[in-house]
Amino acid sequence: MSLATATTTETAAAVLPQPFADWFAHRGWTPHPHQLTMLTAARAGESALLIAPTGGGKTLAGFLPSLIELAADGGDHEGLHTLYISPLKALAVDIHRNLEQPIAEMALPIRAESRTGDTPSHKRQRQRRQPPQLLMTTPESLSLLLSYADAARMFRDLRCVIIDELHAVEDNKRGDLLSLALARIARLAPACRRVGLSATVAEPARLLRWLSPHGDGTGVRCVHGRAGARPDISVLVSRADLPWSGHMGLHALPQVYELIRGAKTTLVFVNTRAQSELVFQELWRINDANLPIALHHGSLAREQRRKVEAAMARGDLAAVVATSSLDLGVDWAAVDLVVQIGAPKGATRLLQRIGRSNHQLDRPSRAVLVPANRFEVLECHAALDAIAAHTLDGKPERPGGLDVLAQHILGMACAEPFTDDALYDEVTRAAPYADLPRPEFQDVLDFVAHGGYALGGYERFRRLSLDDADQYRIAAPVFAQRYRMNAGTIVESPTLKVRLGRGRVLGEVEEYFVTAMAPGDTFIFAGRLLRFERIHEMSVETTVATGDAPKVPAYAGGRLPLSTHLSERVRARLADPASWAELPPAVREWLQIQQWRSVLPGRDDLLIETFPRGNKHYLVAYCFEGRNAHQTMGMLLTRRMERAGFGPLGFVATDYVLAIWSLRPARDLEKLFDEDMLGDDLEAWMAESSMLRRTFRTVAVIAGLIERRHPGQEKTSRQVTFNADLIYDVLRSHEPNHILLRATRADAAAGLTDIRRVADMLARIRGRITHRALDRVSPLAVPVLLEVGRESIFGAAVDDLLGEQADDLITEATEGSDVKELPF
Repeated sequence: MSLATATTTETAAAVLPQPFADWFAHRGWTPHPHQLTMLTAARAGESALLIAPTGGGKTLAGFLPSLIELAADGGDHEGLHTLYISPLKALAVDIHRNLEQPIAEMALPIRAESRTGDTPSHKRQRQRRQPPQLLMTTPESLSLLLSYADAARMFRDLRCVIIDELHAVEDNKRGDLLSLALARIARLAPACRRVGLSATVAEPARLLRWLSPHGDGTGVRCVHGRAGARPDISVLVSRADLPWSGHMGLHALPQVYELIRGAKTTLVFVNTRAQSELVFQELWRINDANLPIALHHGSLAREQRRKVEAAMARGDLAAVVATSSLDLGVDWAAVDLVVQIGAPKGATRLLQRIGRSNHQLDRPSRAVLVPANRFEVLECHAALDAIAAHTLDGKPERPGGLDVLAQHILGMACAEPFTDDALYDEVTRAAPYADLPRPEFQDVLDFVAHGGYALGGYERFRRLSLDDADQYRIAAPVFAQRYRMNAGTIVESPTLKVRLGRGRVLGEVEEYFVTAMAPGDTFIFAGRLLRFERIHEMSVETTVATGDAPKVPAYAGGRLPLSTHLSERVRARLADPASWAELPPAVREWLQIQQWRSVLPGRDDLLIETFPRGNKHYLVAYCFEGRNAHQTMGMLLTRRMERAGFGPLGFVATDYVLAIWSLRPARDLEKLFDEDMLGDDLEAWMAESSMLRRTFRTVAVIAGLIERRHPGQEKTSRQVTFNADLIYDVLRSHEPNHILLRATRADAAAGLTDIRRVADMLARIRGRITHRALDRVSPLAVPVLLEVGRESIFGAAVDDLLGEQADDLITEATEGSDVKELPF
């Protein structure tokens, strides 16, 4: 909740009550104009979206009207006045801690508390009976509160809902769930105003629609804060040889350590939890100065995360290695440098991360990007271009998830009976569901009530009943209990607790990873090298190990794909040699040799190279559409190549390139990459592949069809998957248009497969394919070929150049070039 000293044309004294004006003056602050504008909007009863840079006092701007109103009431307001929603538990706790300062310093008669999944049960029960005036919570906790019969009493006097980091929830299923919760609050407390806070917004109109009580953008004032200081961002030039491939960035850690030593407090961001463990371990290995360096990611034990957060708040740490668990909003004044190891994958995400540095409006955020390989150098510079041009990236808009709607309907039935017409009217006031057809709503409601046609004969799926007044109500208390144990939209791979011996819990690791281990195998977790002993019940028992060849936990869904916006900028840089001057010499020479050996990808065309190697024929397509889209294309293209008799053997996809190898060379590339691959080929592949099954598993869990937790027990991953597969087969055979199968197909198209990006690319390249038939691998193709077989390499070897194979590839690609000395 930081504020910068500023001069404003508005007179704070004319807007602020005297105690608040005195408090600002005592702290040496002058209110920003957008803070006073937010106060004016609140006094008019208007909802508002505040878009202001990091350090601009957004949080205080959101809370200031509530603090003033409660102070004026003299403590007479009983019950919940203001609800603050954060996408992160850590952020909710941090904001609660920061709010206590002005409340104490002005002696305000206000009680503020936080409520997350970590809050003790006795405190959660007391908060329902005697809610504080200010409550900081998460979307999931809010949905649970609304599912109780006393929700109407608890929320009836609510005056304000503040949604922080709105951009981080608006475009996903958590946002769908929260929008439905806000629609219910609007019915329980019609006078309640909404406040959205965001620093990085690509499309303000989209956020206005989401925040609107009517789902159409009306009734919300958009307030813009003035721009902050221009961020100071640079790309690290590696003193070590720059890898051709790999994603860990370990080669640059000695330089990163020097940056940490030269700063007060550094946040070292990485892109995956596995990477965080490796980077933390290596930084400690070279930590000659014994600096206090910590690790923070979502799988660590809650107590360890809290200790790290508290130490950062006190300014006790020199550095924290973190994943997206610290992406958002946590205000640590001591942080004066952000280091991003690995390419950022999106300009918006990068801007959010660097905003954690120098959390003040008039001081520039300082950040250093550390590319892990040569393509990532291009991506890092493309991200700098985007930030300099003030262009951000975002996901395409999509309708609200039907599985989320099913969960919400069950939660509302737990709270009180409803009629279908009344609930449909309420649901369609949430922006993601504003265009929901009534028949589709009825299909979801029927599923919640009795499972649908194929499942209607099973008692366990009859969760709602109709009373004499044609109201739906919960069929039995046990369904409410199960709902509350399984609510939420975050479905991660099932995890097991990692223990030292049978005692201390270090955190959690994915079940599939440890089930493949044998006693004696080692892995890095929580910054330690551990020896696997056994799995006992839901725990992994370990001992401290020694050695230097560990296995590293690999977390599902850890890698985000390259954004469309950055991919366009990478292609533009490749096509413009004049922009190469600021690139490191090794990267410039790599591109120059590519020009000599083959050709560079164009801005709007598709470069495809084909060449023989060994007894295989390779096709390398420089699509730059992100890993998910490339994996989809790989699946579809190999089907086509099989039918054409080319004998495809396999493929590998990176964020930049797709490579396929086959027994015979591919021909007629225009036909191979025709848009019709998204027709029958796509349908057949999705029906045959396991991807739809995996997606259905997630949809079924969110919709409440499959419950991960029951009173007194928790299902294993194997049990959940087995149940999901059985139901999936039943529905495909007997009700192929079941609402959950429709939801599954929509999710698969929008998420894992990235079909929209594939379709846009195929349309863009029609008639614009540039084919180079080479006699050997090209320099630009070397990185993707090094990815082949990489998944079987453990520990630090993940970032090695795979020994002789790499040397052979590099020599082959560069042989005969007129560059005399190559830094390879």
